[in-house]
Amino acid sequence: MPLRMPRFPSDTATELGTRWAFSSPRRPSSKKMPFQLSWLHISAVVLLVLSSALLNRGESTRQEPLACVSHDQPNPLAERFPNNATGVLNATLAIIPIPLATARRLIPAQYGILEKAYRALLPDFPEDMYPVMVQAAHDHDVQFRAYGITIDDFSRVGFEFPFLDLLGDGYSSFRWAPHQLITADHMIALQGSRDYGTVVSPAEWEPTCDAYRALPNGNSFFKGKSLSSDEFVEVEMAALRDIELNPYPLDLFKNITNQPTFANASTCDNMIRWFNTSMSVGDFAPRVVRGRVRANAFPYEGVEKEWTGVYGVQVATPFIENNYLDCRTMRGYAGTGGLGDSFVEDIGSSWGSEL
Repeated sequence: MPLRMPRFPSDTATELGTRWAFSSPRRPSSKKMPFQLSWLHISAVVLLVLSSALLNRGESTRQEPLACVSHDQPNPLAERFPNNATGVLNATLAIIPIPLATARRLIPAQYGILEKAYRALLPDFPEDMYPVMVQAAHDHDVQFRAYGITIDDFSRVGFEFPFLDLLGDGYSSFRWAPHQLITADHMIALQGSRDYGTVVSPAEWEPTCDAYRALPNGNSFFKGKSLSSDEFVEVEMAALRDIELNPYPLDLFKNITNQPTFANASTCDNMIRWFNTSMSVGDFAPRVVRGRVRANAFPYEGVEKEWTGVYGVQVATPFIENNYLDCRTMRGYAGTGGLGDSFVEDIGSSWGSEL
């Protein structure tokens, strides 16, 4: 969601979106999807980058590389989809059940909660509870290949509220992401997120260049701490050997992460996360985890809270992103997954992390 990148028409409309990003039997609208738009939307950031490239007669628009090197795999989609913003998102995704009454108090009143939608995926989810998702992520190798643009890596974390009825139609699920901690010196990511109306805190990270690091006890660890306030989010997870103990199926995370995202609802972000490429199979398959989340951040700012026994997954997924869409065009959006590796080769050959 944070990147301020343009969206261009693409030939991917028939290759993406085989599963509805909501859980309801009602038939969705047949409106055009964002990949089929016939007009260009170029942000000020990209105009500046392109202008600079022209003035320098072909000099690379790539930012200077960071001092550290990530273990994330390279972006497998940039060559196949050069006219789209593409990248890799390596993330810990964890569910924190909270009382439905608390969720109703935290979420703006005009957005209904589609309880039937998440219970279709989680039939045994506790009564009168709501699934908040914590996303602790590292964006890697983000490119706009057709224009020679590559964005430096950055990290982000926040509490996100899925299965919301933004359009009032009773079936299209959206995800509200009102607040994020984002890498402090990454102006493109910071401003891109603010343009959605997101409250953004510039932050420092542990680790600096990866989605998490290994602790001496074998657990993974990730922390973002604001440079302008006392806000922080800390995630420590242990791999769960018996995946049958995990109460949340992978389909839940596929659904939530592919729901259109908004902050103040002026525009929506359309990020398509692919869980079915070779980046997410074999040694790199989603890893079920259990652990703790400790935070002093929206909606819990001003008081430190800790949740233990939190379940989730750790997974790296390639993505295609379309920014600043009219949320109404996302009614009944079909966008969970694509055709996997039928046209993507050699995705998983350079993974170097020991985690």
